Amino acid sequence: MRTKRLVLAGIAALALAGGGGTALAVNGAAPPAAAGETAGGQAREAAAVRASAAPAASRTAGPRVVQPYQPVEIGQGATMGLLPEGRQNYVVAWEDYAGSVERAKGYAGDSIRPDSLSGGLHTEGDDALYTGAFRTGTVPARITLRIDGGAEVEAGMLRLPGDPGWGTYHYDAAGTGAPRESVTVTAYGPDGSVLADLTFRPFSAGR
Repeated sequence: MRTKRLVLAGIAALALAGGGGTALAVNGAAPPAAAGETAGGQAREAAAVRASAAPAASRTAGPRVVQPYQPVEIGQGATMGLLPEGRQNYVVAWEDYAGSVERAKGYAGDSIRPDSLSGGLHTEGDDALYTGAFRTGTVPARITLRIDGGAEVEAGMLRLPGDPGWGTYHYDAAGTGAPRESVTVTAYGPDGSVLADLTFRPFSAGR
């Protein structure tokens, strides 16, 4: 039986789709693993090469502005959406995205402190998908992850129109496996200064 694990750090509570709590909604069947995916060091090396080959423009582009409830594909069959209700309220869904959004409208959201980040990890076999929220006075120019002390990798970012004061990030680490030690997430301002950072050690929870 395939399972997907979820870890959250720096948040008030966790809400799985169809369950109680106040954070982010996660639901749906796990996506199939990519055919021919390599394992171990080869997969990690390939992921590092993909990250280093990212265009330079992405390093200062800032978050993509999306409309409330707009579905955004973030890799591995997952869809992310941001809600105007609550505080730092968003969903990550593998199926029934519309239902996840409707349920999340009743959630409080991540409700993280000012100038801070939340962190989440979804795993399926050798695939890992990192998601979380930022709440900063300055809109981050970029957010990076350092996994198990490796090189920084660039995360994608989303935010709602206007000046909501928060947004989300996501990083598709397919083929790299779950981190063995710790993950550090860092939000940088347009001038390169650190706006917020978060280091967490993964733990698993059933979906």
